Amino acid sequence: MIMENETMLEQKVIVFQLKDEEFAVPVKQVGSIERLMKITRVPQTADFVKGVVNLRGVVTPIIDLRVRFGIEATDYNESTRIIIVSLDDMEVGLIVDAANDVIDIPVNVIEPAPEVVGAVDVDYIEGVAKLENRLLILLDLQKVLTTEEMKELKTVEG
Repeated sequence: MIMENETMLEQKVIVFQLKDEEFAVPVKQVGSIERLMKITRVPQTADFVKGVVNLRGVVTPIIDLRVRFGIEATDYNESTRIIIVSLDDMEVGLIVDAANDVIDIPVNVIEPAPEVVGAVDVDYIEGVAKLENRLLILLDLQKVLTTEEMKELKTVEG
């Protein structure tokens, strides 16, 4: 079998922290990584929707991934970040404990998601990458939010 190009052999991801687990999302879906900023609450939204921010003139819904994944909430601190990702032609901010680094993961170390990975629902997980002394959980951003939740966020985005 001939590979189309060499880049297929590695996947560039942004690694971030939630509690004591490391997660990764594809760089191509990430617009930017921001420091925590003032979030305007929006009434009658899901508990994991923290509100919206005005990011360079764009109203962007903000989701707390800890709450979304059922991991106990913690106070935000100096290392808390908002990762701005693109989902279905829409920008969404994900609050994470820390954004660690950008790395290339060889695709041959990515394994299918096991039945249970910590507290995170296996539906959100694309796979698990084992790197030396690290275990990265690769998120499928399209599944982190349901279609209904995306519609709700589009109304929040206004």
